[in-house]
Formats: sequence, structure tokens, C-alpha cells
Amino acid sequence: MKHPWKGVMAALVTPMTDAEELDLDRLGEIVEYLIANGVQGLAPLGSTGEYYALTGVERQAVVRATVAAAAGRVPVVVGANSGSTREVVAYARQAETLGANGVLLGAPYYSLPGAEELLEHFRAVDRTIGIPIMLYNYPGRTGVDMTPVLIERLAELPNVRYVKESTGDLTRVGEILRRTGGRVGVFCGCDTLALESLQEGAVGWVGGVVNVLPREHVRLFELACEQRDRAGAEQLYDRMRPVLSMMEDEGKYTQLVKAGCALAGHPAGPPRRPLLPPRPEDLRRLDQKLSALGMAAAPALDGWSGKGHLRRDPSRLREPEQAS
Repeated sequence: MKHPWKGVMAALVTPMTDAEELDLDRLGEIVEYLIANGVQGLAPLGSTGEYYALTGVERQAVVRATVAAAAGRVPVVVGANSGSTREVVAYARQAETLGANGVLLGAPYYSLPGAEELLEHFRAVDRTIGIPIMLYNYPGRTGVDMTPVLIERLAELPNVRYVKESTGDLTRVGEILRRTGGRVGVFCGCDTLALESLQEGAVGWVGGVVNVLPREHVRLFELACEQRDRAGAEQLYDRMRPVLSMMEDEGKYTQLVKAGCALAGHPAGPPRRPLLPPRPEDLRRLDQKLSALGMAAAPALDGWSGKGHLRRDPSRLREPEQAS
């Protein structure tokens, strides 16, 4: 296959205890839950995974635990990002050594490197590893836009095979495919343009809300890309959109994803500060939107601080294809 990675990849949460320490046992359980629900890849240590708030030792532990739990069943594409090229090289080499199938690389944050600096940065990483690179273009987080023109040049590097496109500009999908001759597979990184991106030729979707609604994400990909059921895909996406829009548009993506995991019955604990759990009113709105997808009644939400394990009925969701 030209692009063996495809379908739905979870931008994996990093579970925490109430004391904001890593919960590696829970991480293994979440990986198992996602794979059992059909998720086709795992991307730990992205922004949803709070990599920026973890020490080097913790990052290594997350990679080890994820690779072990996945056990070769789905690709593990590890975020290896940092502020300097030498650290990114070190994290990428470590990921390969620990058994990762690829690395997810954005532009180094804060320094705002230009195009030629980015080319040299990615060359340095590319020549030190032998696993595929998925570029991660999210200027809203990094302050740097990796344009299709730049991606065309980066696609000449041997290991650059994919890009997670998160600008929110739908035209990027087709332009990247045209400029690279299809050599680079595009994954949607903007949840509110997921179906449109798949219809434009994206090979998959990397999303944090996958942690909350894995079956729905997988079913949408099946309808859109395997069964070519446009009407069915649009119907399901319309039902998912209120949840996706709340997560994507309100500036609290990681916080809401972790709260959604708790409401969905597989808690991931609180975010690590400086992020705080959602306010009770936000939690209630999220609960209402998830309930509209067929979840069982939620437990009492009053006074929930983001710590502890809110749980729903484990059989919480109707099968998406049976939903009206």
C-alpha cells in the first residue's frame, strides 16, 4: 500500500491520578478500549497528550507503555516535539528505539523558525531515524504555518510520508496532494472539517475526541471512505458535530476531552496544571451533547472537580448505524 497508515488515529490522552501523576495502568486500559472499538492508530504525546507538561522521564514512560499496550496491533506514532532541534532528534531516536512505528513532528514552538530553518530542522531529524514522519501543521499552537509549498519541499525527505493538517483550511488537503503527487498522505487534524477532509482525499483523521467517541469516529470513516455512503456519513457527522464543535471551538480542548472520557466511562483523570478541569456549567453542556448521542444518564455532576472517576453505564452508546 502506498499509505499503510489510514483511518482513525487517537491523539491519545495521558491519564493522570488525582495528584496529577502519570497513571500508566489507566493508559494501558484506554489503549485496549480504543483498539477494541476499532481505532486504527495511536498518537501519544501530542498536544492532547500534554507532552509539554511532562518530563523527559515521563515521556519515555508513556511511549513504553503505549507501545507495550498496542502490542503491534496498530501503529504508534509518537509526538517527539520540543523547542530545539537537538531535543527533537533525541526524542525521535528514542521513540524509534522503544518500538514506535513513526513520529509526529510539528514546528518547534516559540522560536518561530522560517522556511529554510524548518527545512534544516526536519532534515536533521530525518537523517537520524528510519521510521516515517507525520508532519503536524498547527499554527494556532506553534505560531508557524507549514504551507503546502513548504510541505512539497519537505516531502523530498525520505521519511516524510504524512501530514496532520490542522489549520482549518479545507483547501490544504487537495493542494498538498497535488503538490506532492500523492506521496504524502493527509490526515485531518481539524475535527469540524473531518468529513469534508475525507471527501477531499484525506486518508484519515487524527483527533483527541477519538478518546471519547471511538466507535463514532471509526464508523464515520467506514461510511465516508470504505462504503462511500455519503448520506449515512453526513447523518452521523451531523449528530457528532455539536460535541466536536464544543471541543474544537472553545479553547479548552484537552480539558473537555478528559472530562468527556470520564463521562463516557473510561476516565483519564484531570489535566495537569496550568490547565484546570472544565467549569460545572461547561461539564453540563458537554454532558447534554454526549447524551444526545445515546449515552445513558450521567451521574450527579454537582461539585465534580475533574478528579475522581465519574462513570456512566459502560454500554453507554447505541451503535452509530442504528441511530436515528
